[in-house]
Order: sequence, then C-alpha cells, then structure tokens
Amino acid sequence: MKNDQYYMQLALDLASSAKGKTNPNPLVGAVIVKEGSIVGTGLHRKSGEPHAEVHAFRMAGEHAKGATLYVTLEPCSHFGKTPPCANLVKESGVQRVVVAMEDPNPSVAGRGIQLLRDAGIEVEVGLLEKQARRLNERFIHNMVASRPFVISKFAMTLDGKIATYNGHSQWITGEEARQDVHELRNEVDAILVGIGTVLKDNPALTTRLKGRTGKNPTRIILDRQLKTPLDAQILKTNIARTIIVTAEGQQEKTHTFKNTGAEFIYVPLVEGKLDLHSMLDQLYKLGITDVLVEGGGEVNASFLRDGLIQKFLVYMAPKVLGGRHSITPFTGMDVETIDAAMLLDFADIEKIGEDLRITAYPKEG
Repeated sequence: MKNDQYYMQLALDLASSAKGKTNPNPLVGAVIVKEGSIVGTGLHRKSGEPHAEVHAFRMAGEHAKGATLYVTLEPCSHFGKTPPCANLVKESGVQRVVVAMEDPNPSVAGRGIQLLRDAGIEVEVGLLEKQARRLNERFIHNMVASRPFVISKFAMTLDGKIATYNGHSQWITGEEARQDVHELRNEVDAILVGIGTVLKDNPALTTRLKGRTGKNPTRIILDRQLKTPLDAQILKTNIARTIIVTAEGQQEKTHTFKNTGAEFIYVPLVEGKLDLHSMLDQLYKLGITDVLVEGGGEVNASFLRDGLIQKFLVYMAPKVLGGRHSITPFTGMDVETIDAAMLLDFADIEKIGEDLRITAYPKEG
C-alpha cells in the first residue's frame, strides 16, 4: 500500500530531474494526493519559472480541496521572482501538508509552515529530511555560507595516484566514468583548474554528453602570474564563459587578453598563494553557486588546507601504478601524524563501468 514515504520519494525524484537547471534556486518537487490517487505533480524546472507547487495545483485543479500535499522543501513565504507559494497552498483547500525540510534561509525558515498552521492546515515536517537535504546540499550551503558549494573531483588508481611521475594521466578511468563526469559538469555552475593543468593538458573543460547537448559551465583558471596561453582552448569564450583568477596588481598585464572575452578576478596573496576565500566570495557575487574543482595535486591541496571542500567525488580505477614519484591527489605540506588527517564520511560507493565512484563528505563535529 502506498504511504507518505512513497509519495515524498516521488516528489524527491521529480525534484532531482532538474539538477543543474534551477540554480541559484533549490530543487523542489511536489505531489498532491486525494483518496489514494495522485491528482497533481510538479517540479521547479528552471530559475524564474513557476515553483513546484504551482505546477502541481494547476494539474490538480478542484481536486486539491481536502487533499494532501507532499513537498520536498517548505513552501516559500516571501516574494522573489514569483509570488510566495505558502499563500497558494493556504488558498488551495488542501487539508494536510507533508514537508521534507524547512527552508534553510535563516531569514524565512519556518514562516511558510507557520502560515499554513495558522490557517488550520495540518503540517508535518521531516519526512525523508536527510534525502531532501542531500538533494539541496548546494542550496543549503549557499544560504548558510553565502559562498559556492565546492566539490573536489579526481580520478585515481587503487594505490592513490592521479598521474605518473612525468604527469601522464590519460586515461586512468574508463569511458563510463568519464561520461559520468560530463553528467556532473552538466549540473554545476563552474569548473576550476590551475594553470598547471592548462599548460599540461590544454583542456576545453566543456560538457560532452552522448545523444544530447549539455550545459557548458563557467571555466575558472587559477593563474597567479597570468601564464595562460592566448591560444588555449579554455580562452575560446564563444563556447563558455571563462574567468581567470589572478593576483592583485596584475591589472596592467590583463590587456593582452582583451580580445579573448575572458573575465578577471583579482585576489590578495596569502603566503604566496591566491586567496581562495576572497575568490569564492567574489564568484558568489557573480552568480556562481557551485564549483567543481578538477585541478591537480597542488590546487586540491590549497582547497583542502583552507577547509573549503564540501564534497569529494573520487573515481577509483582497478589499477596499481606504484612508484615513489607518482603524483597523488593532494600534495602541499606534509603532516607528521595520522591525527592530522581530515576525517570523512563515505556517503555512497557505486560501480561505474569497471571503476568505483566514491562520494564522501567532511565529517561533522
């Protein structure tokens, strides 16, 4: 028999289908059920378009009266690009509302729920909350930290190597895993690499999906001394937006890039390295809500050292490279004891072709 959990999972699945299309807004799904039958469904498809509840109520029409609404995120109670959904729910005639999680925005959290309760509607909160929070991890981080959500992605061998001693790394993983990365690129706002990757691989950092056109995220280059070649693929800005992050005081040198269309962010140097905190603050103001870090060991180490990684995506190949000088995912400063390691929680391990994809998060507390 179908129950609350079944309908909320359906709402979560609907929301998930719009990954990468709603930024900076959250992913939201809604299902309306009356007397055991689904009478309305909806999801937020794209920023600026109607919210999930609007689509669901349009479908349900008069059948919404006396029904139960399942929604993955608290109905909004404030005016944005669209009117508040809490008022729509209040006026719809639904008898009961089941909400997976409260709005993470501290300024509005709980207001929509209270508005519905004040109107005499039964409201339950917290069903499948863990799944709902994981689905909107990017949006939650944006609301709490006012910064982009940072994902560290890398491919490595079973013995933890991302390249040979001379930097050769194509290809560690198989075709299926590489295609999975392009699906990920299709969801994020930006991809970030260091100048070392640009000089060594000359990547395009575009999204290539089988059978359909993907979204090309903004390309970000960490380039303290402005060494990016003018003929680099990443400077073909007719394909995708490119932002070069460089040091304060380099403004005069950027005139050589004036015909490329590249944009620039200037940040202070901290111990000779670009200030990543300042960079993330500026990227967020430019509308970048999440960043996929695809850099090498030094770039990865910089984000790790500054505690700026919210999620790890590791593709592990069934290969052993060996060697004293093969390159590891995180270089940087050595530590003396295991106690200095960052502790992680493994959230998911899935086989992608012949490789494993490991999803991990920094351990809380």
